[in-house]
Amino acid sequence: MKTLLLTLEFPPFNGGVANYYSNLLKYWPKEEKLEVIHNNQGALLKKGVFAWRGVIGLILGRQKDTSFDYLLVGHILPLGTAAYLASRIKPFKYGIVLHGLDFSNSLASPHKRLLTRLILGRADKIICANSRVAQLVINFNPKLEPKVKVVNPGVEPLVLPDNSEKVQSLRAYYRLDETFTLLTVGRLTLRKGVDAVIKSFSDIEIQALRPKYFIIGSGEQEEYLQDLAKNSPLADRIIFLGELSEADKWDWLRACDTFIMPAREIGGDFEGFGIVYLEANLAGKPVIAGNSGGVKDAVLHLVNGLLVNPDNQPEIKEAIIKLAKDKNLRQELGAKGKSRAQTEFNWDAQAKKLCQFIK
Repeated sequence: MKTLLLTLEFPPFNGGVANYYSNLLKYWPKEEKLEVIHNNQGALLKKGVFAWRGVIGLILGRQKDTSFDYLLVGHILPLGTAAYLASRIKPFKYGIVLHGLDFSNSLASPHKRLLTRLILGRADKIICANSRVAQLVINFNPKLEPKVKVVNPGVEPLVLPDNSEKVQSLRAYYRLDETFTLLTVGRLTLRKGVDAVIKSFSDIEIQALRPKYFIIGSGEQEEYLQDLAKNSPLADRIIFLGELSEADKWDWLRACDTFIMPAREIGGDFEGFGIVYLEANLAGKPVIAGNSGGVKDAVLHLVNGLLVNPDNQPEIKEAIIKLAKDKNLRQELGAKGKSRAQTEFNWDAQAKKLCQFIK
């Protein structure tokens, strides 16, 4: 079967959605065919009103040339509108892929809600990247449930040495063997919960442990978070590393003791899955995660990490203290997490699951 995927986000565009689609292409079953058309050079969206209008002609032209048997739509709005209208002109099967904020945004106005109802109603399948968005779809229209399937992101296997010299040098330079080390990797937005971790360092019990907290990433809240850190009693132990390369990220995941990101939902925006939790697990590290959005697909409490209420500061503090004081628990959660990431969330299996669902 020949499948055509339309997406507005694809590498070098950064982010979880772009990563999801690039790995679908990379790990799609060899006996099947997947072609991706993205918008990096403006192939999908044009200037002016109804920027997506050209997508209708593109779809109908490809259909006429029999260059696809099935259409996967990576963004419900606006690409789903084009797919819906094209299918009314000349019927074909299409599936909609949803991640989280994209679906929340599609319900933001009566006009968008109507479009969403039409697009999903005519869709053959609805693929959700997490169970949270799947439930939101079913809540929106219970009749859609038979079409819905959760296909989580996967993780790619590590290809770098586990005990690289770089990891050892990081631990020596920052004297990590002398303290408990926390790490966050991600865009610095309020939704990620970095502020909650920094605030926990004001607690007397946390201060007594004198942990170190390293933060990789940048974003619109960077200045605010840095100011917050400067006013912390442990200001010298909160280190912003900025944007790092993929290799450096993996070195830090191996060097830390625990990965932490108590992500929360803000105004309908939530963590769609949190692939970085599984990356930390692949590095053999336990995680502390916010019990919100699609995170519960990636993190199971006391299996590969600890789930906390991201809006409950005492819970975050207690989770940090628990793992700081219990090395055996850290090792147990890290080992279980690594095994789970390798077996349940490899991209070969996820791509095959999606391919079989739409056949």
